[in-house]
Amino acid sequence: MAHVITPPGWRVPERDVAPASLYHDRREFVKRLGLGALALGLSGCGDSVESPTNVPSPVLPERTGCDADPPSTPLQTICSSPNPTLYPAAPNPIAPVPYGPPTDRLEAATYNNFYEFIGNQNRVHSVWGFTGPMDVWPWTVEVAGEAEVTGRFDIADFEREFGLEERVYRLRCVEAWSIVVPWTGYPLARLVERFRPLSSARYVRFISFDRPSQAVGQRTQPWYPWPYYEALRMDEALNELAFVATGIYGEPLPKQHGAPWRLALPWKYGFKSAKSVVRIEFLRELPSGSSTFWADLWPEAYGFYSNVNPLVDHPQWSQARETPLGTTDSIPTRIFNGYGPWVERLYDPELLTRVS
Repeated sequence: MAHVITPPGWRVPERDVAPASLYHDRREFVKRLGLGALALGLSGCGDSVESPTNVPSPVLPERTGCDADPPSTPLQTICSSPNPTLYPAAPNPIAPVPYGPPTDRLEAATYNNFYEFIGNQNRVHSVWGFTGPMDVWPWTVEVAGEAEVTGRFDIADFEREFGLEERVYRLRCVEAWSIVVPWTGYPLARLVERFRPLSSARYVRFISFDRPSQAVGQRTQPWYPWPYYEALRMDEALNELAFVATGIYGEPLPKQHGAPWRLALPWKYGFKSAKSVVRIEFLRELPSGSSTFWADLWPEAYGFYSNVNPLVDHPQWSQARETPLGTTDSIPTRIFNGYGPWVERLYDPELLTRVS
């Protein structure tokens, strides 16, 4: 009898992968609170949706490198990988978390909320155009804390060690828009286990780069506590869905997507997926007052867990529905972004009754 493999339900079919021209300019969203120390509504993954209509995909010139400043197209921000033969990666056999059509590739490349590269005061405008000065390779990560293996590592070695695969995931922004895209990378669990965390390690913390000379937003937005930082409970980091993304749409990540590597956590709001990570810490406890970037800035709106939850609204808008990027549709948001069967066992149901 034939061996029948039932693929896990988090996988989305190839037909639902995004093409290449949907993810465009965004309108101003940011307002500052009282002392100017906090911007309202910012959440690391984009502004309220303003979908373009009848906008043709531009003809993209051949890319000649990723060091142009400013880049001339959203895809000129893709730097060549030290491991070019690993792209494109083989997709997993995919069964869907069913949600509408895919997101267009170019749209995804031009609709980003990477505040390190916001270059026009508080306006989230064409972030890709400000990423030119960013140096992507070589890239190392420092690993510290409650683990047997610590030190500094070249992340290109991890790609060769673990190999790469493609996973199609949904991403739900806390600001009520969503995308469906194919990430290239490897399970976060493989990376975590490589460092052999001690039994005392209850959390893993991810810290992004701090390069004001290369990231205009870090120079012009001093009210943010740069560098960006995020954290997961250890069991979350080891969950089968947690993914380290090194590419998207079959190529290495563009700078505006978090090159050269980032997290992809499909059951959590997009801002939980830290970009351009330079340090990983295994911790017994999270530092007091420094657990996660947005939860520390605005705890009434953002919690440590930040799981997709349509039952708990943001202080400024409902989370019950979302708009797929590049459309004017309004569809119901699902608890855990539709990935509940793979993650709901991790959480006390009480967490779903409030901002958590």
